[in-house]
This record gives sequence, C-alpha cells and structure tokens, in this order.
Amino acid sequence: MMRIHVILGDAVLPATLDDTTAGRDFAAMLPLDLSLRDYHGIEKVADLPRKLDTSDAPPSYKPETGDITLYAPWGNLAIFYKPFQESRGLVRLGAFDGPIDALLQDGAFPARIEMAD
Repeated sequence: MMRIHVILGDAVLPATLDDTTAGRDFAAMLPLDLSLRDYHGIEKVADLPRKLDTSDAPPSYKPETGDITLYAPWGNLAIFYKPFQESRGLVRLGAFDGPIDALLQDGAFPARIEMAD
C-alpha cells in the first residue's frame, strides 16, 4: 500500500494510492506542489507535470466521493468531492482515508501531495 498525504494549508488529508501501474507512476512523481481548482462543482483538478502510464487501466471508471483519479485524455489530476457518472478516460489512482472537508474551498488553492512517512 502506498500511503500519501494531501496537504492543504494546515490540513493533512491521508490517502492511499492503488497498487496499479498508474498509481505507482503517480507515486514516483511525489512530492508535487499543485494548484487545485474547481471543475463543474464535483471535482478539484490540477495539471500534472507529465502524463502517467495508463497502459493497463480499464477504459472507463465511475468515481465516488473521495476518489483520486487521472483524466487521461487531458493528463490532469481529478479529485472527486461528489460522485459522478462512469467516464471514459478516467483512471482511479487511489482514495482518501477519511473526511475531505478541507478540499471544499472556493477558487484556486495550493496543495502539496507527498508520500506519508
């Protein structure tokens, strides 16, 4: 299991990455300093510095609240704070281990994602 922390100001949100090709490739990029912004009132998104290896990922995924995903066609991180319909090109990377209230901020805000000790 690959445990990570998503740090939003003073809040540290623990999460676990999936043991998949895409999850391991994302973990290899950490630590990351990103700017999260809202997308359609259901997810927070951020641009990643490079594409992830999604070679063995299913063609689509139905995200749930707290899922950490990649939208492969755009190459961006998408963190869902509301569930959404199954979407082609969406790849699950992992999920938060607890509440995600600190994500519910307006506007763009900084986030640091790093491996947990």
